[in-house]
Amino acid sequence: MKDFIIPDRDFGTPAAKSDVTVNLLVDGIAVSVPAGTSVMRAAAVAGITVPKLCATDHVTAFGSCRLCVVQIDGMRGTPASCTTPVAEGMVVHTQTEDVARIRKGVMELYISDHPLDCLTCAANGDCELQDMAGAVGLREVRYEPGANHFARRDAEGPNPEYRPKDQSNPYFTFDPAKCIVCSRCVRACEEVQGTFALTIEGRGFDSRVSAGMESDSFLSSDCVSCGACVQVCPTATLIENKVIEIGTPERIVKTTCAYCGVGCSFDAHMRGEEVVRMVPSKDGKANRGHSCVKGRFAWGYATHQDRQLNPMVRQNITDPWRVVSWDEALDFAAERMMKAQAEHGRDSVGVITSSRCTNEETYLVQKLARAVLHTNNTDTCARVCHSPTGYGLRTTFGTSAGTHDFDSVEDTDLALVIGANPTDGHPVFASRLRKRLREGAGLIVLDPREIDLLKTPHMGEGLHLPLRPGTNVAVLTAIAHVIVAEKLYDEAFIRERCDWDEFLAYSEFLLDPRHSPEEVEKLSKVPADRIRAAARAYAAAPRASIYYGLGVTEHSQGSTTVMAIANLAMMTGNIGVPGTGVNPLRGQNNVQGSCDMGSFPHEYPGYRHVSDDATRELYERVWGVPLSSEPGLRIPNMFDEALAGRFRGLYCQGEDIVQSDPDTRHVTSALSAMDIVIVQDLFLNETSNYAHVFLPGSSFLEKDGTFTNAERRINMVRRAMTPKNGYEDWQITQMLANRLGGNWGYDHPREIMAEIALTTPSFAGVSYDLLDREGSVQWPCNEAAPLGTPLMHVDGFVRGKGHFIHTEYVATEERTGARFPLLLTTGRILSQYNVGAQTRRTDNVAWHPEDILEIHPSDAENRGVRDGDWVRVASRSGATSLRALLTERVAPGVVYTTFHHPATQANVVTTDNSDWATNCPEFKVTAVQVSPSNGPSDWQEEYRSHSELSRRILPAAAE
Repeated sequence: MKDFIIPDRDFGTPAAKSDVTVNLLVDGIAVSVPAGTSVMRAAAVAGITVPKLCATDHVTAFGSCRLCVVQIDGMRGTPASCTTPVAEGMVVHTQTEDVARIRKGVMELYISDHPLDCLTCAANGDCELQDMAGAVGLREVRYEPGANHFARRDAEGPNPEYRPKDQSNPYFTFDPAKCIVCSRCVRACEEVQGTFALTIEGRGFDSRVSAGMESDSFLSSDCVSCGACVQVCPTATLIENKVIEIGTPERIVKTTCAYCGVGCSFDAHMRGEEVVRMVPSKDGKANRGHSCVKGRFAWGYATHQDRQLNPMVRQNITDPWRVVSWDEALDFAAERMMKAQAEHGRDSVGVITSSRCTNEETYLVQKLARAVLHTNNTDTCARVCHSPTGYGLRTTFGTSAGTHDFDSVEDTDLALVIGANPTDGHPVFASRLRKRLREGAGLIVLDPREIDLLKTPHMGEGLHLPLRPGTNVAVLTAIAHVIVAEKLYDEAFIRERCDWDEFLAYSEFLLDPRHSPEEVEKLSKVPADRIRAAARAYAAAPRASIYYGLGVTEHSQGSTTVMAIANLAMMTGNIGVPGTGVNPLRGQNNVQGSCDMGSFPHEYPGYRHVSDDATRELYERVWGVPLSSEPGLRIPNMFDEALAGRFRGLYCQGEDIVQSDPDTRHVTSALSAMDIVIVQDLFLNETSNYAHVFLPGSSFLEKDGTFTNAERRINMVRRAMTPKNGYEDWQITQMLANRLGGNWGYDHPREIMAEIALTTPSFAGVSYDLLDREGSVQWPCNEAAPLGTPLMHVDGFVRGKGHFIHTEYVATEERTGARFPLLLTTGRILSQYNVGAQTRRTDNVAWHPEDILEIHPSDAENRGVRDGDWVRVASRSGATSLRALLTERVAPGVVYTTFHHPATQANVVTTDNSDWATNCPEFKVTAVQVSPSNGPSDWQEEYRSHSELSRRILPAAAE
């Protein structure tokens, strides 16, 4: 594999998008570039570097530093090459006596107001100011010392121009003394991130970068710590603290972020086996050189002291852990699993795969269940979040995945966002969407809560439909009602691409008065006029796209909601062209991949049912064992069977089901009833409190493999450091499988991918060689699409004709009443990730040290609750306590919290209700009561005490 790479070259200005080619001469070299290209970029294409300071291809040209001047035949003066577009036949001279004199004079002015501490500066060797001084031949500064921005002069009194360092942010330092006011950071914050947190205050010599008001620091300001400003800074003004601490990196490994489903490509800058910084790759097709606070900075968990690096076992879950060798741990695990099957049958054990692990690792875990344990008892956390996506899209379109790539957002005229909070859950995609909104695209948000996307700076007016939790189907059906009633649908598209008779039947269903906006308003609390406005806007947009998240899928009608979304796209023709589509925003880094790899109990890799004879015969031939045609148990069924005494053993890789699954008491009771629970993870998590074997896992920095993101993009994960536990996760699974009689012999994940390609039609053309060459591909990747498929359903749906499904609204069984009058819904926050196992072990806790409950001021007043008070949240399932935040982001009658901290255990209050088709838990609708509290609940105190007891580790025996 291609482990070591050359850093991306900076061409000075962004690439132009034009089909017209312009020919010119730069220093006598002929070059052809698209119309609209800057002279600076044309020179770079010709291999000629024009000195620059304010210019970078991350942001649009600014033309302030005047270092990039050139001379052009027939043009007066010395124009800035970054802001001058090319013209046919243009003749450019980048090196003349006049140009050299001007550049040297400009650089002399910059250096006269800059500290000359290059030898001890953290950016030494990686400083553009230093490089440009050398490039223009500056050898002396003639100006007498005077007022400047960098000298404190404590002995002579204060210097009013000097500003101290801002070290408030845990990840980077801002040193205004080294700022050259190039405005790169300000422009990156505006154009790339879209936060507009930075500005230039003052004028002339008094101008400086500001993170907000005079009293604001980078930590207290609107800055979201995405790091875009740090990445473009040409000096040490903004610099990572790790670079200050460790020094400049010596090698680069290209890999993929292990957080959300955006799948950002990163260059891991290494010194030895230590990460110095993570830089988003400009050629990353999902992120295009951008990242968020998690991907760029929150990778310290990989070396956190909490990591367990040795295998451990114990006879009973009440015993302390005992550190053992790998051989002893694996023998112990295998013997107990075999004993459970011998005494209770082969279906008495099962596995849970991880959406955080690679495709190859997930493939092996489900193979272990089917080919070694001879059971289809395999499930995944992906079913707990996005299984309705698979069911709904497969039923309507014929494939279980999103339809478009992230680049498609650049062509959308309207985005309908439902049940998702992109700025917090998928921030890099959100930045791209916000850029499109600033360019004029419309926005419709269906969410019980006012999300930050609605506050995008410099966009038009967004339309918010604050629906009551649990009424997604009713509102979407009402939108479809308006489209049909007002004949806003695309008849030509429907007749050509869908079943017209089905559409007529669906239209008849929609026109029933109970689906009108006025009737749905009574259920959803969304004003009828807003529903009509949303329907008209979506149908009228030339290209409209739908993006959704767990606020759609984690409902009792999750699958129905996905089908309602698909119906909307089909009836308006918003599918198969850029700027349109149905796009699920996957929560974890490999949710899509864990589904693709056959983690479900009823499906082999590629979404083929276990009862399909041809598929089963293929795997029997490749794996060399007979396979069962009976679907296995889902996770909730495993728990029920465990409490009934029939399910006795579980192998859980990279998943914390105690914290992430609903009805925590039910989960812990089921785990306590098992004979053998094997947890493979980086840390002793909440599930390990009930485990008998702990196998230390490896982080994404310590392994090779692939992740598949929300746009079906298969990205390489490359090993940057030696696994601290001694093995990559796929090797651990193989060692366990072989002790159970598997006789596997993989030497590298590329061999596992070759087997995936051999057996899975949508991956038939995928190989590590292809991924190394292309960077990434989107499945299906096969003979018909050798380089992958960015857009699905271009000429026709995978299933043939698009399938309209009736979307009858069925109210959830979870109802409010006098005892539980409020509805609790849950979500994520930018700085934390999923159950927080990774991000809680980084400095991200500076932004979110605990889960809090958002409650409307009127509901708080009725309960005597003030901002910051401890409150008790009780449901029919249980109770927990946390602090309250009074806000009007939630409507009266609705409360909201995150689920990142185990001390809160939000899922102790969620119910066991689930989606009718897939058993996806209904996390988003729980009837609760909120009341004042004195602190953590009795259950929380008991759980904390139990957790401490369960994590005792006996001291290692002396050699």
